[in-house]
Amino acid sequence: MLILGIESSCDETALSIVRDGVEILADSREFQDEIHAPFGGVVPEFAARHHAEKISILFKRTLEKANIEADKIDAIGVTNGPGLVGSLLVGFMFARGLSIGLSKPLIPVNHILAHLYMPSMIFTKEILYPHYAILISGGHTFLIRADSILNYEILAKTRDDAIGEAFDKIAFFMGLGYPGGKAIDKRALNGNCDRIVFPVTRFKEDTLDFSFSGLKTATLEMIRSKKYDGQEKDFLASFQKAAFDIVLNSVNKLNREKPLGQIVFGGGVAANSFLRDYAHSKIKDKGVKLFFPPLEYCTDNGAMVAGLAYHLLRSGKEFKAQDVFSRSDFRKTY
Repeated sequence: MLILGIESSCDETALSIVRDGVEILADSREFQDEIHAPFGGVVPEFAARHHAEKISILFKRTLEKANIEADKIDAIGVTNGPGLVGSLLVGFMFARGLSIGLSKPLIPVNHILAHLYMPSMIFTKEILYPHYAILISGGHTFLIRADSILNYEILAKTRDDAIGEAFDKIAFFMGLGYPGGKAIDKRALNGNCDRIVFPVTRFKEDTLDFSFSGLKTATLEMIRSKKYDGQEKDFLASFQKAAFDIVLNSVNKLNREKPLGQIVFGGGVAANSFLRDYAHSKIKDKGVKLFFPPLEYCTDNGAMVAGLAYHLLRSGKEFKAQDVFSRSDFRKTY
């Protein structure tokens, strides 16, 4: 079964054709980093316009890469939330037009669940259910229990900023460029992550939730007072460690109390090189296996949408996972 996946929830236009939920036949993307870099973050109107300009070009390119004709596609999966409404609308309406024109099923896919499924596409025989999943990106920070491909439970989430948003803001105020996560990761390489102690939020109540606003505020105050002068690399390395400690402390607590044996990471921030090493030293419980997607599939992509759409189509029912995570303007299935 060949599924076309369309992703346009934020600032990446991405299309992919996947066979039977796991085999990626073609993957095409257009990035918008240069467009949004002057603003230190995504400008929704600019993002939507760029999606509209590129999506049909990418569709033709994806068909050529897969070496198939459009009528050979069995179904179309499209991200329908959460995300920027204008960006989502471009992808959804393009997918709807294809669905009508080709007389193919249209499957709305939740963006978060698609990210969580991505590692299973790569490590098909290794990742088992149930397991814990960590979604960390520019817009989301979740700790989730995955009982099956289509059965998830949110165990913790950020109460304010997403972890990736904190990286973007710090990078912007330090003039490091956009996207901030990539810029900080590069500048912090080989820095002393223990040189500066940043505050790590602790809640009074017993919770696994996260908060990054306090860390972001403390870091910005240090930047304004120029307390990091002459030690930028160590400053950024220490900031990274503090940000990831906020997430990994909760993961450690949960895993000690109710171990499942596997922890799967997903989302753009999962590409961070420091995290990929640090997580293995931070989560020390014996027998626990950590899984990270390949770098090129941490950020938004159409393959994860097509992969999950395959399972949704086979389930034979409407799957409203978007109602759990976020409201969406595109709730109707085919």
